[in-house]
Amino acid sequence: MPEIDLSAADARIRIPLKEALALVLGLSGSAGLVGWLSGEPIVALVYLGGLALLGALVALLLRLRPEPEAPELAVPDWSVTFAAIEREDEAVAITDRAGRLVCASTRFAEWFGASATPPHLPLDPEALAQIEMAARAAWRDGRARTDNLRAAPGTLVLEVRRAGRGENYLIWRFVPMADDDLVAEMAAEVGGKLGRALTREGVQCALVAPDGQVLAANAAFAARAAGRETADLVGTDFVSWFCSDEHERIFYASEGAKGAPVRFVHVPVADPDVPGDVDPASVPSFFLLLDDQGGIGDPRAGLPQVEALLARLPLGLAMTDRDGRFLFANRAFLRAAGHDDPNVPPPYPSDLVIREDKGALADAVRRYAQGTPTSGDVAVRLRAAPQEPVSLNMAAVRGMGDGAVLLSLKDSTEETRLKREIAQATKMQAVGQLAGGVAHDFNNVLTAIIGYCDLILMRHTPGDSDYDDIQQIKANSNRAASLTRQLLAFSRQQTLRPEVLQLPDVVAEVSTLLKRLLGEKISLQVTHDRDLGFVRADPVQLEQVLLNLAVNARDAMADLKGGGTLRLMTRRVTADDVRAMKSEILPIGDYTALVVEDTGHGIKPDLIGKIFEPFFTTKEKGKGTGLGLSTVYGIVKQSGGFVFATSDVGKGTRFTIYLPVHVPDPAEAAEAARPKAEGRRTEWSGGGRVLLVEDEDTVRAVAERALVRQGYEVTPAADGEEGLEALERIIAGGGDVDLVVSDVVMPSMDGPAMAREIRKLRGDLPVLFMSGYAEEQLRREIDIPNMHFLAKPFSVAQIVAAVEDVLRGG
Repeated sequence: MPEIDLSAADARIRIPLKEALALVLGLSGSAGLVGWLSGEPIVALVYLGGLALLGALVALLLRLRPEPEAPELAVPDWSVTFAAIEREDEAVAITDRAGRLVCASTRFAEWFGASATPPHLPLDPEALAQIEMAARAAWRDGRARTDNLRAAPGTLVLEVRRAGRGENYLIWRFVPMADDDLVAEMAAEVGGKLGRALTREGVQCALVAPDGQVLAANAAFAARAAGRETADLVGTDFVSWFCSDEHERIFYASEGAKGAPVRFVHVPVADPDVPGDVDPASVPSFFLLLDDQGGIGDPRAGLPQVEALLARLPLGLAMTDRDGRFLFANRAFLRAAGHDDPNVPPPYPSDLVIREDKGALADAVRRYAQGTPTSGDVAVRLRAAPQEPVSLNMAAVRGMGDGAVLLSLKDSTEETRLKREIAQATKMQAVGQLAGGVAHDFNNVLTAIIGYCDLILMRHTPGDSDYDDIQQIKANSNRAASLTRQLLAFSRQQTLRPEVLQLPDVVAEVSTLLKRLLGEKISLQVTHDRDLGFVRADPVQLEQVLLNLAVNARDAMADLKGGGTLRLMTRRVTADDVRAMKSEILPIGDYTALVVEDTGHGIKPDLIGKIFEPFFTTKEKGKGTGLGLSTVYGIVKQSGGFVFATSDVGKGTRFTIYLPVHVPDPAEAAEAARPKAEGRRTEWSGGGRVLLVEDEDTVRAVAERALVRQGYEVTPAADGEEGLEALERIIAGGGDVDLVVSDVVMPSMDGPAMAREIRKLRGDLPVLFMSGYAEEQLRREIDIPNMHFLAKPFSVAQIVAAVEDVLRGG
């Protein structure tokens, strides 16, 4: 549109032509009206002059007013973040809540492409499933990790962590898995302490590459081959240092036939953890060189030197003759094989394996002893651990008479234990997440059932034909609710109300109930240590732990003729005590321990590792759900503690719970000592408007009817966005809301995100969250002031009481 430009030296006022014409016509019309009413044209001219003077004054004021500076928009400086995440050995990316890529390192672009965005990366479906599962776990739990991720750069470890002020970003770290270089480690040993130990015993050794080049050698080999111990033989041809005579005896080239003949003990250096047969020509070789002083025909010649050498090695090594008899075996071999006496080997290697594998092992020993020098692996099952197959490495050895076989066995006891523990922890975590999700969804169903039962009972009185049936439905629903609480306890997502307390006080509270629970045949003994430290835990949940353990102990001692004894003990455990335990699980620190010990039948060793698994029970069918000990485990772990079980069959079982000592600060102590009646209270006369946000239709309907019956004005909404829009409409219409009652997990916009947006409109509006997850966990993750919590499932009376308590300021 054309504009009229009213210019000044330093200020410009632009008025559109249409508005300017309207202004002129208006002034002219008003001047004409003044002249017509007064009958004097001079009055109209004076009126126009006054208006012109006033307009000039306004223009002058506008010229003198300083122009406002345009506000600078705050643009995030991602270059700092990019510099912080730049790594040579790992790829890092940052995505927002909508899944958009915010920032990525150079290595991420090289590995996955500049346009790739987690979790949608150019990987196989199995790897993508792992990444998506890790992303969901990170949004839910704050962090997640997955190993053995197959990608173009190799096998990766993925770590995902939620971050940001609003917890709205995910940080993705892809780190290559470190591979152990067995050849480098062996070369370091040959050139290090192991090589010096062999030199002291007069044994020469060398590590040789597949192409015949020397990778490492000890000083004894260098002295015999090159004439001086300090000679550097790395990179030389191993065979060039030797010669042979017409009898095919091997000598050092520097000594010739005048020197002592040399015997070779050849061990292929192959990773024992890599499955499949190993070609000796494709892997490096470790050679032990021994002087052949006893002649070719003596199979025992040189064995004292070999035994002295191999007895010092941490590797499990043994040697047999061609008939399969042990010539010797070092301690590491017998320990790895699970032999009872590490000083005396059995006659044959087949005595160490189960009956089904004896024939295969004996045939393999004879085959390697009679054939050409070679090596390989044989899978056997040891008598000490028949359920865990192990790989027995075998190598034919020349220069030991008619033939000999070198056996090597890796002691994988600790590795197997760690693998089993990792697998168990992974399984428990997966089952816990499944149990927590099922319990959370089931809580919504139970909330609706219990709520509708309460509403129906309001229309019936005791004595009605349907009253008892409705009561039965509600009672069974409450039983189902207790089952979901056990599932949440196992998955460590139950609602805890931790307090600073002393364990003897909890034991004293529950002792009377335990005596009635145990009966007359079982005696209860309680002892306490002095100077016990405070712990921070939920006393109700700790009582549940004691009850579950006591019930199991009672069942274990029920059929004992003379009855039994249940001992409850509290112990003071210092950091020095923990250090003396040398436990790999229990961190060093001060603890207060709770010991529950019975004199029952005990638990078999093969079952002790499964007792904390959900739905596992040693009781008869129909006498146990298998959730008692898993509930104990979940409560203890969520309280920051540790639980261990030991048992002797026929003597009893002992459960030890370690809770870290809590040192309360002065403010916490004052809060704990303050009477409950001193809490903040405000005047409230009843009624009010409540914004109810819940995505489950049945739960929302029950809560709405319950609150409406109590006189509240309820505005329902199906999700966070709808709730925010409803509040904006109410405020725009001049109304107000007294309380927001909202679910936590909802599609589109969840409860915490909606609450933060609501606080921008009403900073002091209280929020009551409804959820089946743990209150303490939600408070840590949400961190919103004036936030309250109502656990699902709840009854009509409970939600009404919770709303009233919040509005009263309790």
